[in-house]
Amino acid sequence: MKGKFLVLEGIDGCGKTTQINHISKWLPKSGLMPKDAKLHITREPGGTLLGKALRDLLLNNPGINSPDPLTELLLYAADRAQHINQIIKPKLKSGDWVISDRFCGSTLAYQGFGRGINVNLIKSLEKIATDGINPDLTFLLKISVSNSIKRRSNKSKDRIESEGEVFLSKVALGFHEIARDKKWLTIEGDQEEKLVSREIETQLRFFLKDK
Repeated sequence: MKGKFLVLEGIDGCGKTTQINHISKWLPKSGLMPKDAKLHITREPGGTLLGKALRDLLLNNPGINSPDPLTELLLYAADRAQHINQIIKPKLKSGDWVISDRFCGSTLAYQGFGRGINVNLIKSLEKIATDGINPDLTFLLKISVSNSIKRRSNKSKDRIESEGEVFLSKVALGFHEIARDKKWLTIEGDQEEKLVSREIETQLRFFLKDK
């Protein structure tokens, strides 16, 4: 692939959206990208039109209408397969850069560690859905569960965010273990927003310069 694929991961409220907004403005001016490359911002679930419909099914159907854990996993896999083939792969092949708010790590953390679904099943679906596409660099914005809850206290919660503290603690542990195993770049998201941005910039310059 000619382009670069970057991913930000973390539990709800970790600041991914804020930092992706910052990166989208800073990166094209940083000198790290080829002059003819464009930067595309996307997310999972919901990076395609089909994905938006799946996102609504996954996040906005509480109670008896909510999908069971296995159905949930398969819907995320379907969203990812469409996302890869419609957005990510074509952009990378053309030499453009892509930043995604969540990718495979979130499925492993939320459905594997959070829901308790067999990790090998999740990884098998991941291989099918991604078609060999892996991020060049993944950042984990690490925050405490208590801070996650505090940051979201005045916001309406989607179905996943409403699962509670015990579930979120399992997901946070999952992210920590995944980041260690996959050698993600972990950044302390509890610190001041500008410091997080500066650290991301530093890491991007180190890992992407002359690559």
